[in-house]
Amino acid sequence: MADDDKYLLLDSYLSTNSIVQHQIDSYNRFIELEIQKIIDSNNLIEPNVEGFGLKLGRIRLEKPVVIEADSSRRILLPNEARLRNLTYAAPMFLEITPIIRGIEKRIDTTEVFIGELPVMVGSSLCHTKTMTKTQLIENGEDPEDPGGYFIIKGTERVLIGLEDLAPNRILTTKEKDGSVTAKIFSTSPGFRARTVVTRNLHGYFTVEFPTSKKGGVELYTLLKALGMSNEEITMQSRDLTVFRNDMLLNREMSPAKDMSANDAMLEIGIGSAPGQAKEYQLKRAETQIDSYLLPHLGTTPQDRKEKAIYLLQMARKACKVANNLAREDDKDHYANRRIKFAGQLMNELFTYAFKFFVKDVKYQVERSSARGRKLNVSSIVSSDTLTEKIAYAMGTGTWTAGQTGVSQVLDRTNLIDTYAHLRRVKSPLAKKRPHFPAREVHGTQWGKICISETPEGQEAGLTKYLAILAKISSGAEESSIKEQLSKFGLEKRV
Repeated sequence: MADDDKYLLLDSYLSTNSIVQHQIDSYNRFIELEIQKIIDSNNLIEPNVEGFGLKLGRIRLEKPVVIEADSSRRILLPNEARLRNLTYAAPMFLEITPIIRGIEKRIDTTEVFIGELPVMVGSSLCHTKTMTKTQLIENGEDPEDPGGYFIIKGTERVLIGLEDLAPNRILTTKEKDGSVTAKIFSTSPGFRARTVVTRNLHGYFTVEFPTSKKGGVELYTLLKALGMSNEEITMQSRDLTVFRNDMLLNREMSPAKDMSANDAMLEIGIGSAPGQAKEYQLKRAETQIDSYLLPHLGTTPQDRKEKAIYLLQMARKACKVANNLAREDDKDHYANRRIKFAGQLMNELFTYAFKFFVKDVKYQVERSSARGRKLNVSSIVSSDTLTEKIAYAMGTGTWTAGQTGVSQVLDRTNLIDTYAHLRRVKSPLAKKRPHFPAREVHGTQWGKICISETPEGQEAGLTKYLAILAKISSGAEESSIKEQLSKFGLEKRV
């Protein structure tokens, strides 16, 4: 092979793909799809004011502008934001419709300014996206600048990719005491719930999930509370002998084997709220199961049967691993990991900040009502709530779940350092602990993570970098995947 042909593939790839395309694609998906989903999931504000509510509609984002001292508005470019210590951000406008005594007053729908969202340089909201090389030079911009970062108060900041276990995926592991656990990080918009099904040495199953009592809830009682009969549970386990034997054992040991669904639900409520009234215990158990148990499957009573079948699948997998019919899952295998880049991180941050925005609007409505003032939509919405929450996290690097160092000052030592910083991937594991398997190079990292580039010392193996030809998908709509599965006859059966 001639020397000129040695890098033909690399040259071809880089001529058609940006080296920070993963950051830009991730952010574009957030502003085009995910931000509206967050609004839609919290689209009804019901303050403690009789006969009054607010419905939230479409959100609209404009390209960055600057408002001068004389109230004039003009476009803001990245270079000016750097020089004047401004935040390169997009104004957000949200449709808000008053609801009076259950009737939507569409005629009074108002588009209200709710705050500013930091804009990624090079994204579809950035002015430089559509500029030619000549126009960029004329406006003081670097035509070779890759983008993929933010400008917060004049400082260039990059969101570091966070490595994490794959959500909504069952992972089984053998514990030191001989038990086997099947875990899943059930993730729905704005909420993540860890659910664990544990099989002890004798084949007895318990389930732990957020708000459940210490030690968990026995699986059989939970299945009965979710609406499954003894016959249905037996039918679900009939095709695997060892699992059927485990479920028969659990049936004989469970006090819920002869209970109705309502009685089993009350049994769970007694464990989580001892000493309370029966009505409260029942209501608490229903709330726990609907809201905190496997929320990615749904949060309504109609989803309970599907949750029961899913729990049985988790128990089946734990049983197979315990009886050496299947291998335990490798947490360091890259099929079991996901990397959250700018779009997913901004999704988490906006969801967190938007909840405070909704609380603030509720408070302002109740306050205005108590003072006898006319409820004017424009006057009760404060644009500072969202803007400040987002700007604080972006400026300090402290994220919603307590992670630190998520947002960092972009390294401009040289061009290679800049590219590397924009492709950095960080593990959430504590750097002071050994974590030897997590630090080692795993075979499945080939083509995804650079096998040699990592810092020395405590960060070794925990701070990594994407391989040059690594291609990152930005996500897909579940509805389209379900349609494809349906075409092959693999649709959901409950």
